[in-house]
Amino acid sequence: MIPDPYADRGSYRALQEAGDLTYFRVSVDETDLSIGAKRDLSREALAAVLDARRQVLQAIADRPRFRTSLEPLRPHGTESPLIRRMLEAGALAQVGPMAAVAGAIAEHVGRVLAKESREVVVENGGDVFLFGAKKRSVAVVAGDSPLSGLLAISVEPVEGCGVCTSSGTVGHSLSLGTADAAMVIAGDCALADAAATRLGNLIRAGGALDGPLEEICAIPGVEGALVIAGERIGIKGGVVLQPIRGAADG
Repeated sequence: MIPDPYADRGSYRALQEAGDLTYFRVSVDETDLSIGAKRDLSREALAAVLDARRQVLQAIADRPRFRTSLEPLRPHGTESPLIRRMLEAGALAQVGPMAAVAGAIAEHVGRVLAKESREVVVENGGDVFLFGAKKRSVAVVAGDSPLSGLLAISVEPVEGCGVCTSSGTVGHSLSLGTADAAMVIAGDCALADAAATRLGNLIRAGGALDGPLEEICAIPGVEGALVIAGERIGIKGGVVLQPIRGAADG
């Protein structure tokens, strides 16, 4: 039996499932989404994933540095809206465009599904796009930190927002820092993803958290940020924390 490359996502996904939504999974190669909506929209979600991936793969074929660059790239002016958002997010956060890919795909899929469901949650490897009038909670998963799984960020997505996480100690995404969790909230999910990557890159073992948080929250469009590094936590901007019910009891 071939092992599930996304099996480690099951534990944190269980923390984020809301009882008022129907949850389903859509997976295509590297893209693995957990989606909540008012009804099963697997077919629509798969079509949206394939469309988003086609755009990203075409951008890479047209410009191989789009995949590998760790620095912002200038737009050519002929990019699709999804690719343009990735380039713009990378420029604002001072990272490469692929630092925004998970958030950009999550929002692309979420916007498509929002035409069919008044409440939508799309999680893509720890990067979450939310849409709807209901307040939602996103669990803070931070590896071996004693704070991992104890807290959640509360958001009111309304017309859509992104809550994205980067980590130097958890998962497969590239991070140049040592944060157990670097989370960013933004109205644009691609920007939240890119800014979370930048925030994670800025965190060094034993280093101060205030400076990196200030830098990230100065990016236009970023609404708030959180860092967990071991037993330390730093917060700036519009971050509303709440305990995860029952977490303290194990």
